[in-house]
Amino acid sequence: MSTFGGINTALRGLEAHQAALDTTAHNISNIDTEGYSRQRVNLGASAPLTVPGGRQGGAGSQVGQGVDVLSYQRLRDDFLDLQYRAQNMTSGQADTAAQRLGVIQDQLGSDSPNDLGAQLDDYWSSWQTLAANPESSDAKAGVVGAAQGLASRFASLDQDLATAGAQATAGVDGLLSDQGPIKPIADELAKLNTSINNALGAGQQPNDLLDRRDQLLDQLSNYGQVSVTQDPTLDASGNPAYPGMVQVSFGGAATPLVSQTTVTMPTTATLSATPGGQIGGLQDVAAKTQAYRATLNSIAAAVMSTTNSTSSTPIFTGTGASDMAVIATSATVTAGAAGGAAADNSAALALAGQRGGAVDTGYSGLVGTIGADVANAENASATSGSVLNSLESRRLSVSGVSMDDEMADLVRFQRGYQAAAKALSTMDSMLDTLINSTGL
Repeated sequence: MSTFGGINTALRGLEAHQAALDTTAHNISNIDTEGYSRQRVNLGASAPLTVPGGRQGGAGSQVGQGVDVLSYQRLRDDFLDLQYRAQNMTSGQADTAAQRLGVIQDQLGSDSPNDLGAQLDDYWSSWQTLAANPESSDAKAGVVGAAQGLASRFASLDQDLATAGAQATAGVDGLLSDQGPIKPIADELAKLNTSINNALGAGQQPNDLLDRRDQLLDQLSNYGQVSVTQDPTLDASGNPAYPGMVQVSFGGAATPLVSQTTVTMPTTATLSATPGGQIGGLQDVAAKTQAYRATLNSIAAAVMSTTNSTSSTPIFTGTGASDMAVIATSATVTAGAAGGAAADNSAALALAGQRGGAVDTGYSGLVGTIGADVANAENASATSGSVLNSLESRRLSVSGVSMDDEMADLVRFQRGYQAAAKALSTMDSMLDTLINSTGL
C-alpha cells in the first residue's frame, strides 16, 4: 500500500465536502427562485483497495479509500407534481369560467333601469294604464314606448351574450395560435428535450434544466390537460434511445404537443371534448352563452306571440330577441278586441294580466340559471384555489429551500471539510518526518 495513500484519502474528503458546500450555497442562492428544487449531494464510500496477504499466507484485506460524490440529487415528489398539475388545470378552468360568467351576469343589469325584468314590468304596466284609459292617446303612446324599450333591451342583451360567446371562442383560438402563450412553452420544452438528453448522455445530472422543464409543465397545465410520458423510442437493444426526452400531450389531442424536438399545436377540432384548463373554461362559457341566447330568444318570441295574438292589431314583428321590432304606432294601438266598442279594454286587461306569467317566469328562470352558474363557478374557483395552495405547500415541504436546514448543512459540511483538512495536514507531517528525519 502506497505511503501516499492517506493523502489521497484525505483529499477525497476535502473534495467531497467542498462539493457539498458548493451545493448548499447553490440552494441558498436560489431560495427565492421560482420553480427551483432543493439539491442534495449524496456521498458514499469509495471503492476499496484490495491488499494481498502477507508472507505467511494471509488472506489479504480491503482498505478504504475515503469518500466519493455519488450524485447530485434533486429533491422532488413526482406524485405531488401530478396532483398539482391536475389541480392547476381545474383551477384554470374554474377561474376562467367564473370571470367570464360574472361579466355576463353584470350585463343583465339586475336592479337597474337596464334590467329586462323591470322593462317587462313596465310593458305590462303600460297595458294596465291603457285598460284604465282605453281611448287615451297618451296611454297608447305609452304602450308603443314601452314596447320599443323592451325590444331594444332584448336586442342589446342578445348582442351582449353573442359578444361574450364570440370572445370566449376567440379566446380559445388565441391560446392555440402561434402568438398565444402555449406555443413558446412548447418550443422551450422541445429545446429542453435536446439539452437534457445530451447532458444525461454525457453522464451529467442536469438538475436546473429539469427544474425549468417542470416549471414549464406547471404553467402549461393551467391552459389544459397535460400528460407527460417518457419518449417511447427504443434503440437496437430495446433500451430508451432518448432517456432525457419526454413526450407531452395536451388537451386530450391525439398528436402530442411535444415529441422529441417536434412541436404540433392542437386545434379546436383536435382537442378532446374536455380539454380542461383555461381552454375548457372558455369552451364552457361559449356553450352556456349559446344556451342563454336560446332561452332569451324563446322569451322574446313568447312576448311577441302573446301580444300579437291578444291585441286586435299587431304590435311586434320578428322571430326572436335579435330581430324583435315594434310596428305599431299610437294610432294603431287598441285596448279592445277587434270590432269591439270604443271603450272596450278586454285586450289591454288580458295583456296586463300577463304580469307574473310565463314570460316573467321564463326570464326569472334565465336570471336564476346564470346566477347559479356564476355561483357554481366561483365556488369551484375558490375550492380549487384552496386545494392548489395546499398542494403547493406540500411540494415546497419537499423541494423548497429552508434557510435553517441549509445553515445547519453549512456548519456540518464545514466541520467535515476542516476534519479532512486536519487529516491531510497530519499525513503531510508524517511524511515530512519520514522523508526528512529518518535515514542517514
